[in-house]
Amino acid sequence: MFAPKKKGAIASQTITEMIRSGFILGAEEHNVRPASLDLSLSDEVYAVGGVFQPKPGETVREVLDLIEKEPHNLSKPLRREQMYIARLNETLALPESVYGFCNPKSTTGRLDIHARLIADGVPRYDSVTPSGWAGELWVSIVPKTFPIKTEAGQSLNQLRFFNADTRLDQLELEMAMKRDELIWNPESKQPYSYEELLVRDNDDSLILSLDGMNDLIGYRGIAGDEPIDLAKIGGYSAADFFEPVEKDNGYIYLKQNEFYILSTREGVKVQPNLACEMAPMDERSGEFRSHYAGFIDPGWGYGKDGAGHGRPLTLEVRPFEDLVARDGQPIAKIRFERVTEVPDQNYDEMDSNYTVQTGPRLAKQFVV
Repeated sequence: MFAPKKKGAIASQTITEMIRSGFILGAEEHNVRPASLDLSLSDEVYAVGGVFQPKPGETVREVLDLIEKEPHNLSKPLRREQMYIARLNETLALPESVYGFCNPKSTTGRLDIHARLIADGVPRYDSVTPSGWAGELWVSIVPKTFPIKTEAGQSLNQLRFFNADTRLDQLELEMAMKRDELIWNPESKQPYSYEELLVRDNDDSLILSLDGMNDLIGYRGIAGDEPIDLAKIGGYSAADFFEPVEKDNGYIYLKQNEFYILSTREGVKVQPNLACEMAPMDERSGEFRSHYAGFIDPGWGYGKDGAGHGRPLTLEVRPFEDLVARDGQPIAKIRFERVTEVPDQNYDEMDSNYTVQTGPRLAKQFVV
């Protein structure tokens, strides 16, 4: 039986059942994560003049027939600042109660690759709506700082499925902070109380701050023409593509339209019955983008048998104005939601490059 009895973000075992039941076609079960499905590239890729959204009832292929496009062979790198659109191997015929939203994968964000899902008949990016949607899935891809070498079968984004909106409201967040110890101080290895998080927007979110105290504050991407092959794990020296971010009299200077890898000061502990997502910061915090990936799986920072003390979140920051930043400055916003059931494997039990991060961490292709 594939239909979960509870409401919320759908957990891994039900996603697997949706694949086996034919609601998700073309997917590999090894791409199922605790509360998401890694989507995989096909070899059908086009260079296009700009990203687009189909109208209701209009397929992506119908739009492609109307615009200028050039087929791209994945044996060649994706050029920096060029827009591409690629068909994904997965197609959907969702149950009547299920809809979805998509995020770039963590590695995609850390490489400054802008990836957005485009679905047949859906005039919104990263959305598979309404419930019961059926059709083809595509992804728009723009490498921003480095050319990228990829291949069919690799994943740039991940799709999450829902049967209801179960995001915690502000009162539920306050209770969860006390009960579930969601936010941790990495120095004392003690959870923060709700009252200790002094900056709040009261919009069902928690606000995290910039870590400006570590010896390594972060990295600035050096735009260049040498491509990064996504298949080469640990294949590149970080010094060839990034330079350290340094403080000047306690301040951090972030330049407009540059790409930075930074870290939150606080650690986040996602209980296995919850999932977490980073939300955009608004203009009250300054004109910048604080993340491009942003989904945090159940079990992040949870550790073995719940013994974890949370783990900081890596930030993919692009300022739209010159910023002078300081330690403890509001830099990121997160929201929590319930999952339908505890996944059969939480994030910290998985083999991941990011389960050991303690500060700003580059993508898995780099050796520091």
